[in-house]
Amino acid sequence: MAATLVRLLLVSLLAATAASAATNSTRTQHHRRPPYNVHLLRHRTGAAGRHIPFINCLSWRLGVETNNIRDWHMVPRLCQGYVGHYMLGRQYHNDCAAVAAAALRYLAGLRHVNKDGKDVWVFDIDETALSNLPYYARADVGFGAKAYNETKFEEWVKEAKAPAMPETLRLYRRVLSMGIKVVFISATKEELRPARVLNLHQSGFRIWESLILRERNETGGAVVEYKTRKRTELVKKGYRIVGNIGDQWSDLVGENVGFRTFKMPDPMYYVA
Repeated sequence: MAATLVRLLLVSLLAATAASAATNSTRTQHHRRPPYNVHLLRHRTGAAGRHIPFINCLSWRLGVETNNIRDWHMVPRLCQGYVGHYMLGRQYHNDCAAVAAAALRYLAGLRHVNKDGKDVWVFDIDETALSNLPYYARADVGFGAKAYNETKFEEWVKEAKAPAMPETLRLYRRVLSMGIKVVFISATKEELRPARVLNLHQSGFRIWESLILRERNETGGAVVEYKTRKRTELVKKGYRIVGNIGDQWSDLVGENVGFRTFKMPDPMYYVA
């Protein structure tokens, strides 16, 4: 009888130990389970707790586009591949198209255009009207992950080979068709005007009210101050800025930015 009782106690102890181990294992697995695994098909977004290459770079780009990350000088080296794939892929094209579509909807909603010739739309040039992607895709530039070289970039500008941004060209043509005049405001040096004019003409931008470039005595200050000053000069001349599009926040902040602003995507460089 005593032996039977001992056996029963031993079996009970082993069963309790096994149950405890199973419970601990379940708790451990539950603890390791990612908290936001909302759908198995979302594993590539990081929801399944896996390490996804470039996910931090995507967040960095979001910070850049929302103007939360400022005063940066180069694309983080680890994000060079991500930025390159973005710029060369369909997503960049889709993002540009979305911005242009919003601008076109805004244009369609304008009740009337004044007949006095004073309604203008301000366009930036680099990464807005013209794309410097052939330059930035070069190995020695690395989509902005290499230090900016002013001499190299100006040599590229002088070649006048930057293609048009097709979405912006469509917007530009619509603006003109509505009787709104076009004003280009760029931080490009005045001495590069011949190359810029040639490049714009060859790319389909052939008509404008004014092409404003930086004079020699204007190259030292911040671009945001320069562009604010030029827009203010337009307003003082009686122009009404009905729209403003650029790839940098320095194109779109400050005084007299216009009735509506539209930002084109650009994670390759920052201009203050």
